[in-house]
Amino acid sequence: MAKISATILTFNESKRIEACVESLRDIADEIIVIDSYSTDDTVEICQRLGCKVRQRALGGYGAQRQYATSLATHSYVLSLDADEVLSPALRAKIMKMKQEGFQHRGYAFPRLNFYCGFAVKSCGWYPDLQVRLFDKRYANWDLRDLDERVIFRDNVQPVVIDGDILHYRCDTPEEYEETERKHAEILGHSLAKKGSSIGPLRPRLEGVKQFLKCYLGQGGIWDGMPGRAISAQRYRTTVLSYQTARRYLHQQQG
Repeated sequence: MAKISATILTFNESKRIEACVESLRDIADEIIVIDSYSTDDTVEICQRLGCKVRQRALGGYGAQRQYATSLATHSYVLSLDADEVLSPALRAKIMKMKQEGFQHRGYAFPRLNFYCGFAVKSCGWYPDLQVRLFDKRYANWDLRDLDERVIFRDNVQPVVIDGDILHYRCDTPEEYEETERKHAEILGHSLAKKGSSIGPLRPRLEGVKQFLKCYLGQGGIWDGMPGRAISAQRYRTTVLSYQTARRYLHQQQG
């Protein structure tokens, strides 16, 4: 039987982390948690559940995931976030692959995202394929601060497996807005690093483009209130990202 190291990134996830860990039961031979200095009971819960816990400041999601991968004992690594769980169907598929031995060096899974309890299949949120199970001898995280991805060597192509990762993004609109605010700050840094100038009108113009893409182009209009809320937040996040980038660029020039 093949062995799997699971990795989880956490920060103040005491409400969700137990469900995440339990979904890995009987699948992961070890669970490595990289915690960004939580101020709630996240670390204590993880330790009680038998996880190996390390604390490390979050400099970017890609670097944090790669650090977690570097601590894995086994070659195959299954990476989750604390607000994600494996669906029963996906658990069954992974368990079967584990018993039979892995035939490929990487696997991608659909991710079903939930907004305040509503399963969203518009707004670009589904199937949202994620490479989350891979042989670390042939793959690395790309070290991007946000929207990080697994990259493979030797022209390896991941195989898509049916069965969803269930991603519970938020319980309330306010929680989602706070998460997106943090993402906007990270994205603003990345935009500023590119060094190109950003005019005063560009943040709102980019925001409108992203709203229309999400609401009309990606079908948010068909998902009622969640679709409208996600599209509106896409606008706010984009505006804040570009405003943050402008501020950093001005500081550099000043």
